[in-house]
Amino acid sequence: MSALTVDDRARYRAKPSVLDALKSPRMLTREVLAGLVVGLALIPEAIAFSVIAGVDPKVGLFSSFIMAVSIAFLGGRPAMVTAATGAVALVIAPVAPTYGMDYFIATVILAGIFQVILGVLGVAKLMRFIPRSVMVGFVNALAIFVFSSQFPQLIDVPWLVYPLVALGILVMIVMPRITKIVPAPLVSVIIVTAVVLTMGIAVPTVGDQGELPRSLPSLFLPDIPWTWETFGIIAPFALGVALVGLMESLLTAKLVDEITDTHSNKTRESWAQGVANMLSGFFGGMGGCAVIGQTMIGVKASGARTRISTFCAGLFLFVLVVVFGNFVGTIPMAALVAVMIMVAIGAFDWHSVKPSTLKRMPKSETFVMVATVVLVLLTHNLAIGVVGGVLVASVLFVRRVAHFVSVTRSVSGDSVTYVVDGELFFASSNDLTTLFSYSEDPSRVVVDLSRSHVWDASTVAALDAIETKYAALGKTVEIVGMNDASERMRGRLTGGFE
Repeated sequence: MSALTVDDRARYRAKPSVLDALKSPRMLTREVLAGLVVGLALIPEAIAFSVIAGVDPKVGLFSSFIMAVSIAFLGGRPAMVTAATGAVALVIAPVAPTYGMDYFIATVILAGIFQVILGVLGVAKLMRFIPRSVMVGFVNALAIFVFSSQFPQLIDVPWLVYPLVALGILVMIVMPRITKIVPAPLVSVIIVTAVVLTMGIAVPTVGDQGELPRSLPSLFLPDIPWTWETFGIIAPFALGVALVGLMESLLTAKLVDEITDTHSNKTRESWAQGVANMLSGFFGGMGGCAVIGQTMIGVKASGARTRISTFCAGLFLFVLVVVFGNFVGTIPMAALVAVMIMVAIGAFDWHSVKPSTLKRMPKSETFVMVATVVLVLLTHNLAIGVVGGVLVASVLFVRRVAHFVSVTRSVSGDSVTYVVDGELFFASSNDLTTLFSYSEDPSRVVVDLSRSHVWDASTVAALDAIETKYAALGKTVEIVGMNDASERMRGRLTGGFE
């Protein structure tokens, strides 16, 4: 890892910092309460993701606790929450039922090692290649994903669930107009729970989702043969977890950067996610990555801005399930569903689908956004949707840029000059050879590249082909006006394609 410069440290310095929060009782209260809300919201999600991964609910809960606490100290994006996630659960799901729990834990640890390596190699720098249209599609798909994931809690349930959800949503709409000191989601959960308990309403609760642990996580060393055969079994799953986890985490960090108008250290976040996954594995956890829904609860709905909220989220999660498990088990799922619905509504970029925006935005940008959303919804994987969106955006960009090249022909006596205008690379230079009048031109041909740039070997090969065609007709070609970089590339590659 390269050392950070003074400018880098200033750029990545948290605003506000943990020290700022500790000095301000109001800010500290907000951070702690935001952590409490997020901790509550993590419980049913961790249990649900454990079921998806085919492991005991406590595996997901322990993982969420360990990863949230460790990333609070190690991560490069303050206020972002890391825990067990659905995307990671889907990738690693075949391991435990097929090979057993020891192989499962070994996969989590190896995934963490892969993430550390990728972080050190600078994989975070690839984030610059994700266009805004893909980011908008990612956010919108996330919102739809979060919203649709609440359907199981709204289908085939007692009818009283629906007014309770409506009550929770109403509280979150009204509460910020009264005060913002206490997070509206927390007030909503307390009020809905109080209504259910005082009136004795029988509705699904957190306790119905699975048994909550009653003790601390213990060190878990997988009992597996340390051979290349074992590595061959777990490596593909581990690499999948590493890539999916990093992509979701870095995209979430970028999203939080935009919401808070601050910068975060993506390289640090990358290797920190790996360390958090390794710690999760060594304590019997299922691994994970940044959880976008809960991060939005903390950052957007509750106003969290520092590492304190993330640490408190993990701490409260542990205390709630281990110490106050009996009480937490009585919290109605309707209260948490209401919170997640409001998170989904707040996360969706409604501006991107307004008729006025769609009319003004280039159709290609809208298509990329829609393609990203569709891919995510079809695959139930945010990472696949983002990669697909980037590929679609790249193809459309190359197609658009390829048509920006023009060739102007002018004849003067016994010579002809072709002025090439535009960027020359594989997409644009493939048609370059068809823009010359070989048989009609006089004996001397000048190709002026002063308004263009040679980017790749395909262009050099095209220029060689043009010279070869004219030479076959007994005519000479002079290529002029190339900048230094283009001249160097042509000098290195010309004549090497026969």
